Amino acid sequence: MSVEVRVPALPESVADAVIAGWHKQAGDSVSQDETLVDLETDKVILEVPAISNGVIREIRFKVGDTVTADQVIAVIDDTVAVATEQPARSLAEPVQEAMPQSVQAERPETEVSTELPISPSARKLMAENNLKVSDINGSGKGGRILKEDVLEYLDSKSKPNKKQLSEPARTEQKVAKTPLFESTGTEARIEKRVPMTRLRARVAERLLEAQHNAAILTTFNEVNMKPVMELRARYKERFEKEYGVKLGFMSFFVKAAVEALKKFPAVNASIDGNDIVYHGYYDIGIAVSGPNGLVVPILRNVEDLTLAQIEQAIISYAASANDNSLSIEDITGGTFTISNGGVFGSMLSTPILNPPQSGILGMHTIKERPMVVNGEIVVLPMMYLALSYDHRIIDGREAVQFLVTIKDMLEEPSRMLLGV
Repeated sequence: MSVEVRVPALPESVADAVIAGWHKQAGDSVSQDETLVDLETDKVILEVPAISNGVIREIRFKVGDTVTADQVIAVIDDTVAVATEQPARSLAEPVQEAMPQSVQAERPETEVSTELPISPSARKLMAENNLKVSDINGSGKGGRILKEDVLEYLDSKSKPNKKQLSEPARTEQKVAKTPLFESTGTEARIEKRVPMTRLRARVAERLLEAQHNAAILTTFNEVNMKPVMELRARYKERFEKEYGVKLGFMSFFVKAAVEALKKFPAVNASIDGNDIVYHGYYDIGIAVSGPNGLVVPILRNVEDLTLAQIEQAIISYAASANDNSLSIEDITGGTFTISNGGVFGSMLSTPILNPPQSGILGMHTIKERPMVVNGEIVVLPMMYLALSYDHRIIDGREAVQFLVTIKDMLEEPSRMLLGV
């Protein structure tokens, strides 16, 4: 029978999507849960998996076409038997008999079976780390193995290749760039016109919206990073051995931000019409530069997370941003945002609000500078901090004191443990 592949449900804020790329063509064989097509929305890239084994009978949209929720984009003929290790074949070719069990038994133990429900991103991680299906306990519906299940397994085993997951996940990541123009060896003045991706267009739209609809001001301060750096140096090896992740700067800033938000709730609030909505929870967005532009995944209920849990969550989100596997839920919501331009060498900047949030903290690069301490000139690792805020609901006094609170927390990290 024919099985229809439809565009998944999109949230209210996303009207449609664009076909970004097909992984299969008409006539190709496909296995259940294998990624069939990538859909680009104005927020994330969605992976649409095949919903059954079979052969692609029909593809109804080409790359670049706009589609909406529940539209049929492909048809799979599930009456054709598909051997998971066989290459894709044309519909015109005869269907071969299923592979004998004796041959199947010779397959490597590390093979990721396609007979069990596995999400596409989980399948990719399992293949990269040579994991067996039997290693992972699926927490999804019907025992489906999710990406979080694989990451949890890797964390528990502290595998050596865990570093491969953590490196791109940190905000210190560098996104590879391909040259826009190839050298021609001539003096010609060339131009190249490229349409904006939907993500880039949406980011531009939201930035303009923020500037037009909010009274944005920025206040600055500087923080001595020596106490945090000494604390990291003292415990980094024990921390990484215990939790399988490095102790980074971001978790300290997230915790400091939460303590400051508790003291100044207006910075954690938002405007809805003529009302001010004060949030009694702390969902912190972490700005990450992905291959398709800036995205801001959300760490939810940060007040309940440890430093290790924050670092692990950032690793997971930033790795997902790098391979375009963030979900809509990952980047929806948030009450406050932190952006770290310092990883790219920024000394000072004025970050723009992420609507409808009312505050965003900008981190910058750490530089050794001569500072006066108790009448003596000493060299200290200093960082400039910037807080952009919506002056409609946040007074200048509150904004300045909020930033001073973060400075105090970072210069005396023990205050975050004591809550003072």
